[in-house]
Amino acid sequence: MIVTTSESPSKEVVDRARSLADELQAPYAERRNRTVKFMHEKWDTEEVAIVGPRDIRLMLEGLKPFYFHPSMALVRLKRLMAGGTDALVTVSGVSEGDTVLDCTAGLCSDSLVFSYKVGERGSVIALEASKVLHAIVREGLQSYETGIPEIDKAMRSIKAVYGNNEQSMTRMEDNSVDIVYFDPMFERPVTTSDSIIPLRSQAHREPLSEESVREAIRIARKKVVLKDHRDSGRFDRLGFRLARSSSSAVAYGVIEIE
Repeated sequence: MIVTTSESPSKEVVDRARSLADELQAPYAERRNRTVKFMHEKWDTEEVAIVGPRDIRLMLEGLKPFYFHPSMALVRLKRLMAGGTDALVTVSGVSEGDTVLDCTAGLCSDSLVFSYKVGERGSVIALEASKVLHAIVREGLQSYETGIPEIDKAMRSIKAVYGNNEQSMTRMEDNSVDIVYFDPMFERPVTTSDSIIPLRSQAHREPLSEESVREAIRIARKKVVLKDHRDSGRFDRLGFRLARSSSSAVAYGVIEIE
């Protein structure tokens, strides 16, 4: 990977690009009006991170640019704001004032829904084990504008944290959050959308472990929730009660904390 800037960058953008390069331990390359294809070839890399005035875009050879966007979370939140329902909200029972730990943040789509529901009195911690994905999403959460103040406020409120979920949970106190949420990368994808393909290239693929679930049960006050393919076998193996399944093959499992 190399890090560069958008064309004709300001000093602020250059400084941000250099800082990102240090964070990712990747070389920084001045743009100098060079094409992305040229930079792929010159530095012999499949990944070029471009820092612009409003976001970070990861340019992967043969794929569309990858950058932060609310994705389906925006549609889901508009539905909630109009008085509709959401499967994750229903299954998790998340409510105002809750503290939620999202152990597999990805694009933070589910974290954003949680953040909207917990409101100002609650909090959402979004853990991501991929350093590149974490950096792109962290910056996007602070700069992306949907034009809907309530949703933008929910984005800004998410605490994006880089780290492995199991290691991070071991450092947390008993009963320190209300809900722990897992959405590991499906072994059997249910979508081939252009936005998900680059995400899969960056996401960590370590399977959800029994130790992670035990840690989640230890720190949760209300529920541990797992989203997975309905035929994955992880629900029974890890002790989750199947709470909801759908025709799309997406299912939710729950462990209630008594």
